[in-house]
Amino acid sequence: MTKMQYAQIIVDVPTMQTNQPYTYIVPDVIRETLRLGMRVDVPFGHRHVMGFVVGLRATTDLDDGQLRSITRVLDLTPVLNTELLNLSNYLAQETFAFRISILQMMLPNALKANYERILKIVDEVNDDIRDRLFKGLDEMIYRARELSDADIARLAQLQREQRITASVNVTNRAKIKTQIAYRFTDEIDLLENESQSLRTSAKKQKILLSFIMGHLGETWVKKELQEVIAVSDATLNQAAAKNWLEKVRVEQLRDPFSATRIAPTQPLALNEEQQTAFERIVSSADDMRYQPFLLEGITGSGKTEVYLQAAQHVFNKGKTVLFLVPEIALTPQMVRRVKSRFGTQTAVLHSGLSDGERYDEWRRIERGDVKIVVGARSAVFAPLDNIGLIIVDEEHETSYKQSDNPRYNARDVALWRGAYYQIPVILGSATPSLESRARAQRGVYELLRLTHRAGGAKLPAVKIVDMTTMIADGPETNFSKQLKDKLTDRLNRHEQSVLMLNRRGFSSFVMCRDCGYVPRDPNCNLAMTLHMDSHTLKCHYCGHEEPIPTKCVQCGSSRIRYYGTGTEKVETELHHLFPDARVIRMDQDTTRKKGQMDRMLQKFGNHEADILLGTQMIAKGLDFPDVTLVGVLNADTALGLPDFHASERTFQLLTQVSGRAGRSKKLGEVLVQTFNPQHYAITYAKQHDYEGFYKQEMAVRHAGNYAPYYYTVQIQASHSEENETAKQMIQVARWLRLHANERVIILGPSPKPIAKLRNRYYFQIILKFKQRNEMDDLLTELQNRAQKSKNGLQLTIDREPISFM
Repeated sequence: MTKMQYAQIIVDVPTMQTNQPYTYIVPDVIRETLRLGMRVDVPFGHRHVMGFVVGLRATTDLDDGQLRSITRVLDLTPVLNTELLNLSNYLAQETFAFRISILQMMLPNALKANYERILKIVDEVNDDIRDRLFKGLDEMIYRARELSDADIARLAQLQREQRITASVNVTNRAKIKTQIAYRFTDEIDLLENESQSLRTSAKKQKILLSFIMGHLGETWVKKELQEVIAVSDATLNQAAAKNWLEKVRVEQLRDPFSATRIAPTQPLALNEEQQTAFERIVSSADDMRYQPFLLEGITGSGKTEVYLQAAQHVFNKGKTVLFLVPEIALTPQMVRRVKSRFGTQTAVLHSGLSDGERYDEWRRIERGDVKIVVGARSAVFAPLDNIGLIIVDEEHETSYKQSDNPRYNARDVALWRGAYYQIPVILGSATPSLESRARAQRGVYELLRLTHRAGGAKLPAVKIVDMTTMIADGPETNFSKQLKDKLTDRLNRHEQSVLMLNRRGFSSFVMCRDCGYVPRDPNCNLAMTLHMDSHTLKCHYCGHEEPIPTKCVQCGSSRIRYYGTGTEKVETELHHLFPDARVIRMDQDTTRKKGQMDRMLQKFGNHEADILLGTQMIAKGLDFPDVTLVGVLNADTALGLPDFHASERTFQLLTQVSGRAGRSKKLGEVLVQTFNPQHYAITYAKQHDYEGFYKQEMAVRHAGNYAPYYYTVQIQASHSEENETAKQMIQVARWLRLHANERVIILGPSPKPIAKLRNRYYFQIILKFKQRNEMDDLLTELQNRAQKSKNGLQLTIDREPISFM
């Protein structure tokens, strides 16, 4: 009697009650086929659903009479490897998300959609398989429901033996792209007879025939064949008619950078600090030792060159490299730098790719065709194995955290994968997050510093322009006299300028235009949010509320108003002030079209524009040697956000955008326009003084019981009725206070800063506590209770939220 085998399956039913593996019997006929990470069709209740195989066992404590069998296997090879399955389990617990949601998130969209799997014969198979399943053809559409278990097992074996290959044709989504090719015959007798009977005048046919005889049985893409030997389409058609070759269509992988010519580059000489950092990193890689490195380097200090040379070292050892950048805006420039070193061994993954491009890149990675992956947040799930190094550039960036469910942070996932493979992880930044820097202070990360700009370039001089005096002297404007004069000077010298408009928190807070005072909540010392509907200012941490002031409590001025402007308005004023200046505006509206952002940056790099005007997307990662002036039009916007990160993010943004100036031989200059010239975030940014800012901000965080001294969790609930949301959240807060440790700080409930969205009302509770996982059991129970709620309340839990808006 054959011994039973059992599979643990996560089914595609995203509810708390089904958020666990279910045990199914593995039928004998697919025992040799089934692998961890495959998807299967299983009965669940009165229906069939897809599921992921996350475990295989020889025995079970359950009664076989109560178990059901897997219906069929949906994949011939696993779509997720063992490491990613383990990661999904960790992330589900970490993000309070359903495990099926994590598993689905790890796959490209093309594998989530309806698809046809194409099987293709590439080697000898028996006549039964060819005639009965392939209908005498070389290809067939794989439809699992129409095949017996024995046939599926046989096909899986043929794929393992590399006699057939599998590819996916996604219905109405990512189509497999094909191109014309020619498969040469391997019948040498036929070719020799043809050679003897050829007319002497058939010179082109003779050239082709000789080439075929030298490449028997090979398949050549038409374009490449015609580049090697100059033969016409007519000659190829004649050869096909004589059975010298067969015209076929072969897959053409979509390359997002196929139209971009990237010249190879050589490694640059490292300075002493870079060399020390490089040696520490590769020592960890050679020892196969997990070690997070915080590479803190001022803007322009050559962090990327350290990344590339460390990656080259690991690549030379036959291992793979994962390279994360925070935003799509940074991806094109970084991919160019990586491709210039590693060529076709580089794959790119980010949300700006089409589904087809992303799927093709994912398959190149999964098949092991490439060794280096560059991409934004979701690239952290690239199906690499044998990873030797992970790099997280601009590790402080908030875009590494996904704002909707599942709310993972790619930086944390990178560290998990680093620990799994026992390899170094580089976290690089000119302005590390306070949490990362504090870990380096405690020795959890190893701190590596780059304190000099590479190539002898100097940090730009930063000047602060007090806009309160500008406004007092004349009509409101986005441009101070100093900035207008500097722009005129750069235009006359044919040098380039970058202007950044900080749009975060647009028109959400009030500020005195005479002294820069922003009303703050007396309990949390955070900027309060403007609510025009109720004409009040509210704190969205503790719920404190007060009327909008008519006079400034600091200076007595009546010039208190809400704050904000837009890029279009600034562009109009810019054209009015400098009618001959060539301006490129980069924001969400102008970069919406695929590839537009890259084209704009290329245009600016080619000196086809004098001024680059943009939002935060232009603040980091860009390297243009002719940019000698950076202007920050409104440094205060982020300072007015109701968020304890406000000062840190202002300092980071100002430091990063300042670093775009003077990156080569020409000296750079930065002008920062502000209504708060004395704020420590601005004064430390002026001095490029991360150390001074770090010490002062840590003192502020300690006094306020904020990270990194406390861990933070945001509980958010929404309902179509405002009173119902408030009532339910009051009950949640009461339940938490009853069951939580008395040391846990519970703030709220209070309305969120954006209190109504898509006809739903949002409230939040903030928890602060000392031990990272001390609230996990209680929060899981809370989530279970919310799942059972029948009144339409939606509740989410966010660990270490990046925004409270």
